[in-house]
Amino acid sequence: MARKKRKRPSGQGCVYQRGPGNFWIKWRVAGRVCTKGGYPTEDEAKKMLDVLTADARAGRDRMPVELKTAPSLKNLAKDWLDRREKTHRAWKDDRCRWRKHIEPFFGACKPTEVDATGLRRFVERKLDEGMNPTTVGLCIRLFSTFFAEVIEQGFARVNPVSLLPRSVRRLYRSKFDTANTPFLEKPIDVERVFLALREPYNVAFAVGALAGLRTGEVLGLSWQDVDLANRRIHVTQQVKDGKLGPLKDDEPRIVPLQNALSPILARWKLKTGGEGMLFVPTCPKRGGTAERPSTFMRAHSLRSNLAKALKTCKLPPISWYQATRHTFASLWVMDGHSLEKLSKILGHASVTTTERYAHLRPEHFKEDDFDAVRVDLLHSGGNVVSIADPRSENGTVGYAVVTGAGEVTKGRQITS
Repeated sequence: MARKKRKRPSGQGCVYQRGPGNFWIKWRVAGRVCTKGGYPTEDEAKKMLDVLTADARAGRDRMPVELKTAPSLKNLAKDWLDRREKTHRAWKDDRCRWRKHIEPFFGACKPTEVDATGLRRFVERKLDEGMNPTTVGLCIRLFSTFFAEVIEQGFARVNPVSLLPRSVRRLYRSKFDTANTPFLEKPIDVERVFLALREPYNVAFAVGALAGLRTGEVLGLSWQDVDLANRRIHVTQQVKDGKLGPLKDDEPRIVPLQNALSPILARWKLKTGGEGMLFVPTCPKRGGTAERPSTFMRAHSLRSNLAKALKTCKLPPISWYQATRHTFASLWVMDGHSLEKLSKILGHASVTTTERYAHLRPEHFKEDDFDAVRVDLLHSGGNVVSIADPRSENGTVGYAVVTGAGEVTKGRQITS
């Protein structure tokens, strides 16, 4: 009598192939056999099978029975983008990236039809079109955030972005070299730019370069946030899109008032009266309307005046952000202060982010840094000198070690 074939228990499955580059997976959930295919490699199929079987063993089976009834990504994204508008300040950028790049490629797809292969094609196509790798990475991360909600609604089981291999992730890695970001490398250059600017732009520059504040945080400062007696600045708000709102990280912070900045703010307080905002528009009617003039100084005015000052000082052109916040962070670290304190001052979530701004260039190493590894590789304190072999016809040279006793020990020859 033939032995009855045993069924696989719930939470187990297998991987099989249906042709070149077409791997399928099969697993069992609560007595029901489920299949899914279209994976280009066996490794991707195994990764997906591990996730699905783990969910099956844990009883997390939210995969719809009829996958054809799931709406398309275009329809799912409408409500998601509307809700994002109420919770994210960058919702306009997110909506633009979705409609311009993601929706034309994935909009008609069902949630279960998107896999790592499709994402790889998306990345390769956008890079071929000339899109910056950083922008491609932003689109991928936005798509991953969207798919997290799709999974929560039960229309998919796995985020396809998590299945991307490392080789694909390297394609949209940022090519920006933070170690070469320009800044005002010498304190004397900070002083020269300050003297070349006219009021109130020189004071705003001093606040940014000596306190490390973002541009919007400088424009959003009020006198009640500046404590000259206790030498501190309480950063609580910023100006963005012409409106006063919360900070980028929604967490107020305390910034130490540098000794070089304190007298500048003291004189500016006496001159302006010490009430309201630190910086108000020099021409309120410009940038606004007759009925509603401008309330805050524009960031464009800061940038244009800085460009003129840098040209006057014969310094290379850099942005306002690099001349102020990035300069403060770099000079802070070059002076030997800790990254942990700098992270709190700049308002970063982790020290890892701070290291991108507070880098050290090779030419800024101190003299004792070149003598950190003290070892003498010479023989008996001798000196290494280059010698030429007069018997050589092909320009062969070598080296010799001259010992303290005057003996010459010839080394191996090197062909030039």
